[in-house]
Amino acid sequence: MAEATAIFDLKGLNCPLPVLKAKKRLAGMQPGSRLWLETTDPLAVIDVPAFCADSGHRLVESSAVSGGHRFLVERGGQQA
Repeated sequence: MAEATAIFDLKGLNCPLPVLKAKKRLAGMQPGSRLWLETTDPLAVIDVPAFCADSGHRLVESSAVSGGHRFLVERGGQQA
């Protein structure tokens, strides 16, 4: 069974901090590993998908949750 996917709590942070912190965290992970990002910043629904596209990461899942959003990001193969 695969290891549990880590959850990175970025609630309460506003643009651009959620993306900057996610970028740093993903940079230390192995390609193909996944990370849940939990945000409350309304702009994250624009910023996170754009960050993934620009950095070569894959946005696996995105969903609205109470008070914010959750994004499942799979780390890309190259350095971001």
